[in-house]
Amino acid sequence: MPERDEVTFLSLSAASKLLGVHSTTLRRWADEGSVPVYITPGGHRRFARHDIETLARRTSLTSRAFGSELATRTSAQTRSEIATAPHSHRAWLARIPEADREAWRRIGQQLMGVVLHYINNPHDDEELLREARRIGGEYGTLALRAGMPLTAALEAALFFRDTLVDSAMQLSEETRPRNEDRARLLRRISHVANEVHLAVAQSYQ
Repeated sequence: MPERDEVTFLSLSAASKLLGVHSTTLRRWADEGSVPVYITPGGHRRFARHDIETLARRTSLTSRAFGSELATRTSAQTRSEIATAPHSHRAWLARIPEADREAWRRIGQQLMGVVLHYINNPHDDEELLREARRIGGEYGTLALRAGMPLTAALEAALFFRDTLVDSAMQLSEETRPRNEDRARLLRRISHVANEVHLAVAQSYQ
């Protein structure tokens, strides 16, 4: 057992990254007493590296492999669809100014992170859904700035959802969910996507 002065403490952000979970999820686990946590005099959460590494070892390797493959497949399929689809099927893309495309990519990456955390979470996580709504609102703001009509903005959001669902259905044997788990996976993808779509629509009101 190491002496206390030898213990390495991690911030909430660093511990979340080590575990591969959203910071809101780790915060909730700590508040529920599921993960040992030290609160600094300033009110910040600190986690012993040993505790976090022990928890990480208990995390399902299958879940990690699943998330990694889903993200990789979705990214590859998105690039392929954009490159090969007829112009009429991706007219929304032409409306995005070149200067704004990095911001759109960043939003897509953030949304993928939320989706992966949400589908790997056994419980509904309202904080993750709030983050999905925030991302949808930011996306709607960018779409408005690009002069997109609402139908085009939603078409782009539906494109992401459909690509994500297609990728989930094409996972390899090693990471493919069982039939009963696949239904849950698709419901949770739809749940996040619905929050994003509603937030986009609200941006246009």
